[in-house]
Amino acid sequence: MSDANELWRRATVPRDGSIESVVRSLNETGLQIALVVAGDMVLIGTVTDGDIRRGLLRGLDLTSPIDSIVYTQPLVVTPALSREMVLHLMQANRVRQLPIVDAERRIVGLHTWDALLRPGSRDNLMVIMAGGKGTRLLPHTEHCPKPLLPVGGKPMLQHIIERARDSGFTHIVLAVHYLGQMIEDAFGDGNRLGVNIQYLREETALGTAGALSLLAPEPIAPFLVTNGDVLADIRYDELLEFHLRHGATGTMAVRLHEWQHPFGVVRTEGVNIVGFDEKPVSRSHINAGIYALDPAALLELAAGEPCDMPTLFTRIRERQGRTIVYPMHEPWLDVGRHDDLLRARTEAADER
Repeated sequence: MSDANELWRRATVPRDGSIESVVRSLNETGLQIALVVAGDMVLIGTVTDGDIRRGLLRGLDLTSPIDSIVYTQPLVVTPALSREMVLHLMQANRVRQLPIVDAERRIVGLHTWDALLRPGSRDNLMVIMAGGKGTRLLPHTEHCPKPLLPVGGKPMLQHIIERARDSGFTHIVLAVHYLGQMIEDAFGDGNRLGVNIQYLREETALGTAGALSLLAPEPIAPFLVTNGDVLADIRYDELLEFHLRHGATGTMAVRLHEWQHPFGVVRTEGVNIVGFDEKPVSRSHINAGIYALDPAALLELAAGEPCDMPTLFTRIRERQGRTIVYPMHEPWLDVGRHDDLLRARTEAADER
């Protein structure tokens, strides 16, 4: 998590406290805001350094109650709001901090301008599944693993690693199988890309989740997983923070997919016509191949046994674990077919 999200709990002060407690909180956290709470972390309001100074000018002192200076109508956001929208709200309202609250107005986090623009380094793992054969992309993959196919002058896998690094993830694990040695030769320990790369070597294909059973030591913090053939303009740090704020065991990034029926649809009840839909559009969420997982999810895997991600999420849900979706709006492409590869290369060329 970003520094602000690690510190926000220390930025909370009880409503029945004094101005002195706010000053102490501001000095300890450096966040330039104190979050005034009551009961079960319900947000009452905020206090800034400016609020304190204005209170002192009115004749208050450090023993005065917080209620005398608290601002009870601060701008707040929900956990689901995207990073782009949060930054837009901050700019439009000229604020550098935005409390994050749930439906009951309990505070669950804090956005800060600096953390959103410059995500810090994270200890969380990023696991990239790079062991598939890429059969649908033959003959391109006959002598080259799919993640090494070039897009925009560099391997697809390098695009993913660099985006993860730019989101603060420097501990990368590559799960390799088909022509895995070529991937290891290409990326080594990751030093040239500014990351630390380790490898999970699958003796047999283990699916989109099975390789996670080989993680040793097992991660103690939530981690991300992505397929090695998914190119997306996603901020991985934002996905992880969304996962943490919702207390999920498994979070699946999803995309809205629209499909228009090629024919007019007749709606019936028995033999009676009850309506018509002319070439209706069907909308559904599809799996984007990017995930955030709590370490507890690994309990659902048997070492060395194949498992795909939908099966893992089903097992988590059956054990009463929380599984949620992370709706994506960013550009996204699953490079699984020849048309997809051509599109990825064309778009990369257009961006140059």
